[in-house]
Amino acid sequence: MGDGPRDARRGRRGAGGHGRRPAGAHAGPGVRRHRLRLRLHRTAACGSRGVRVTGFTLSAEQARYAVAHPVPGVDVQVSDWLANGLADASVDAAWSIESSEHMVDKPRFFAEAHRVLAPGGRLVICAWLAGTDASGWKVRHLLEPICREGRLPSMGTREEYEAMATAAGFELTGFEDVSRRVARTWPICAGRLVKALLTDRETRRLALGARNRNSFLGIPRLILAYRTGALRYGIFTLTKVGENGQRN
Repeated sequence: MGDGPRDARRGRRGAGGHGRRPAGAHAGPGVRRHRLRLRLHRTAACGSRGVRVTGFTLSAEQARYAVAHPVPGVDVQVSDWLANGLADASVDAAWSIESSEHMVDKPRFFAEAHRVLAPGGRLVICAWLAGTDASGWKVRHLLEPICREGRLPSMGTREEYEAMATAAGFELTGFEDVSRRVARTWPICAGRLVKALLTDRETRRLALGARNRNSFLGIPRLILAYRTGALRYGIFTLTKVGENGQRN
């Protein structure tokens, strides 16, 4: 599901068993090839159990890479999740990792997931979230610039995500705030980026190019946003309950 690529394979929380079909979600401004390769290899385990996985991305480059490096049982399509073309109740599980943030119409994102999931099917969402009480300077100087730099049309709170999921017909079966663990990764990223900028010409070209400059320069803002609580990272587990209260 996605408006762009970062893969959705985090999924043992919502994974289906033998013979089932999960849908993968991709998002974010882009994923480098080595990261996509790693995720495709991880997904190969699904194919070995007879699980078919359909992934969605708006990145033609990622789709070409997936075609050039096929994984049994995995089909990556260049398609907007909001027009995914999947049949009703045709998917047993779905994952969205850092994808929902890029959706202009978030209620429809949830509605589409509910439509394509079979009764008892589960949806796992990993998302950047605005802190519930964030206001004032945290919004003006942290959250709004992060949305611009990350090409996010909006960023919801935990409560807003739960309300949209409930309105779409989902039952919330789990939520985990992993902000503290995720926040630790950004200083590491900053350190590695500085080192690469000093030693690698290609990294400098990519980082300082007009398309990526703001994203790279925004890393200190992300670090501060996590430290102040303006930005959170949450993992939602949602279940589509059947007509008779059926769950897997």
